[in-house]
Parts: sequence; structure tokens; C-alpha cells
Amino acid sequence: MSGHSKWATTKYRKGAQDKARAKIFAKCIRQIEVAAREGGGDLDANATLRTAYQKARSASVPMDTIEKAIKRGTGELEGVRYEAINYEGYGPAGVAVMVETLSDNRNRTGSEIRNLFNKNGGNMAEPGAVSWQFERKGIVTVPLTADEDAIMEVAMEAGAEDLSSNGEAWVVTSAPGDADVVRKALEEAGISPVSVDLSLEPTSLVAVPDEGEAKRVLRLLEAIDDHDDVQAVHANADIADEVLAAFEG
Repeated sequence: MSGHSKWATTKYRKGAQDKARAKIFAKCIRQIEVAAREGGGDLDANATLRTAYQKARSASVPMDTIEKAIKRGTGELEGVRYEAINYEGYGPAGVAVMVETLSDNRNRTGSEIRNLFNKNGGNMAEPGAVSWQFERKGIVTVPLTADEDAIMEVAMEAGAEDLSSNGEAWVVTSAPGDADVVRKALEEAGISPVSVDLSLEPTSLVAVPDEGEAKRVLRLLEAIDDHDDVQAVHANADIADEVLAAFEG
């Protein structure tokens, strides 16, 4: 898939290694609350909530926890009010970085994200300086054991734009609004997706051939991703598989 960064694969695998299940749960729950607050608690009528719900179920978040998060979002239960804020910046080697957060304190989160950039060889940028290098996409992942031709046929008929392998799974890319349609089509064809998500995908990649620089980029991305308010980190770094594997190890 043109432009798809492998960082998403790396971070989730590291998350599993670090036993960060509680943190993944917290991120999913915040997404559900915000989606329900902005578009209502009906899964059929709220595509953003439906995607957040599918992501939470893929992460094994209990149904009771999901239902409570939806009720907090719609105001049926009391809860903290989170705000979606994106931050933009550059990392080592001129890599563009987009940070998506859900925060209950804009000033605190902004200050802490800026600190993480500064401490890890990067710097924050003004809004709009980096975002033009990314576009929102729907991402559906399918096990590599599934047949590539079958996935391609079903997904493309459902409106998907691209299919590739990231080494861990088949990755189906679509317009944001088509991700759930693609998921349903695959399920109806007997192909079970691993996950459904919305992502900011880089429109082009920046090669980082130097191993030292690549590790500095990965350390920055990991430090930001570990922040409690951060929902997702996206970068346009093109890093060799062996460097990713060594960093994970």
C-alpha cells in the first residue's frame, strides 16, 4: 500500500510485549465517549462510533465497559469531557509527525507533547505545517492466512482503494466512510478482519537509511505514543524492516 507506515504495526506489537492492555482499553474508551457525544449513541446512525466500537471489540474491551462509555458520551452517565486535539511536528531526519489526542486539559497536553518532541530530537510545528502530508483513510486488517485474491475481489467491490501486506497482516485501505462497508463485506464473505480503524496515512515517505537516526525517530514516536492522552501517532518515516525488528527486540 503506497504510503502506509509500519509504525502502527510496531507500536501495537510493543504494546502487547509491554502488557499495555489497560492503556489500549483507555484509548478505545475515550474514542467511544467522544464519538457518542458528537454523533449520538446509535451505532447504526453514527459511523464514527461504529468504527470506535469495532476497534474496542477487536481489542477485547468488555461490552459492559463499551456501553458505559457510550452512556457517558451521550450524557446518561457522568464523565470527563474530552476534546480532540491534533499536534504537528518534525522528528529526527526531517520526519513529519502527526499526533492525535483526546484531552480534558488542552494546555497541559500541549505542553507535555511539546516537551516530548524537544526531549527526543524533534520540534513542534504550527498547525497546518505537517498535516498536508497526510490524509485520513479507513484501515481494515485481515490475517495473512486469508486468500489475497479473495480479499482483493471482495474489498474492491465494497469500495476499497488498495490492498497490501505489512508483514503481519493484509491491509485494506479505503475512504474513511467506506471502512465499515468493507468490513461487513469481508465478514459476509467469510473473511474475518482483525481490526478496523481510521488512520492518517502519509501521502509520501521520507527514507531514513541511517540506523542511528531511525532509532531516534522510533524513540520519539514511542515516547509520544506512551502519553496517556495520545490516541495515535503517525509518521512518514520509511524505516528498514531489520531496524524495526531490532528496535522491538
